[in-house]
Amino acid sequence: MKDRYLFPAIFEPGDTAGYTVTFPDLPGCSTEGDTLEDAFAMAKEALELHVYGMEEDHDPIPEPSRLKLATVPPQAMVAVVEAWRPVIRSKMANQSVKKNLTVPTDAADRADINYSQVLQEALKSRLGVAGGLVDNSS
Repeated sequence: MKDRYLFPAIFEPGDTAGYTVTFPDLPGCSTEGDTLEDAFAMAKEALELHVYGMEEDHDPIPEPSRLKLATVPPQAMVAVVEAWRPVIRSKMANQSVKKNLTVPTDAADRADINYSQVLQEALKSRLGVAGGLVDNSS
């Protein structure tokens, strides 16, 4: 597996505003942005998540192709979008989700324990996962 992926993306301006971004080598990988800057940020995130999903599903990741001008719609532009595998993996390993669980409350409430923080610390320690905590208590 590579640590770095570079794929061509087509940035196509909308009729009134914004951009649609597609990755010809990765069917189903597309996004949009209100501005060109936003479209580039969204393209990077879409590529990262798509590649992560393919790796998790053990799908082969294709080699990037060289786009021919004939395949690019008029008024559109092609740019290479980059995704770093270690960054993707780190983001996904440190992602927090809400889970319902039952916990003893009396002593913890008296000690003003932040359940979310304590559980995250314990899980990260047990799993050997590094990273900052995300406070989901609000």
